[in-house]
Amino acid sequence: MMKATLKGKYETDKVGTGVATFAINAGDVKLKASMTDATFVNGPSLNGLTLSVDKPGSFIVDYNVPKKDFRFQFMNTVKVADKPLRLTYIHGEGDNRTILDGALVFDSANKVSANYMFGSGNCKLKYTYLHGGVRTFEPSYDVSKNAWDFAVSQKVYGDDLFRASYQTSSKILGLDWSRDSKVNGAFKISATLNLADEVKRPKLIAESNLIHIALTIVKTRN
Repeated sequence: MMKATLKGKYETDKVGTGVATFAINAGDVKLKASMTDATFVNGPSLNGLTLSVDKPGSFIVDYNVPKKDFRFQFMNTVKVADKPLRLTYIHGEGDNRTILDGALVFDSANKVSANYMFGSGNCKLKYTYLHGGVRTFEPSYDVSKNAWDFAVSQKVYGDDLFRASYQTSSKILGLDWSRDSKVNGAFKISATLNLADEVKRPKLIAESNLIHIALTIVKTRN
């Protein structure tokens, strides 16, 4: 049996941008095709088309069709003092960027993570604390900008999550409302506001799983 999902995303900015992603779960591997409004605005084209192969917990390979650009992402977990250290290696061929992301899990409530971009010196550190299983505090520090960011999230009614964040360097305030339910579906609504702008105009992003289909392939004998 294969499962197919159609996911839509829309952003409100100076120009509205839509993204649609069609994914098929084929065993341990997920196949995805992502398209933007540029794919259809002037008739069907390859603009904005990205193809992906994803094996959760192992690797992701993205191919930007019009740019002929590959992006590789590999994941692994090792033990450090009997604690799991999750490592993610990301390399983009087009922009020649290499990123190493790591997260050390001390227990169910405490986690420390780091993100480093080779050749740039950009490094971000984050501490995550889960309180009571429903509220999460995430202070983070950007080494290159010498700036702190803060986020707090709260689970509500089991499936709903409210999150607020603030970036001190850019003065951007963010609010998210998301739901991940097998019964009621999944969606995410985000709003960001740049407090440094003279005209404070919020930017809205909406994402939703539009279709969830189970496909069954039956082999028959001739």
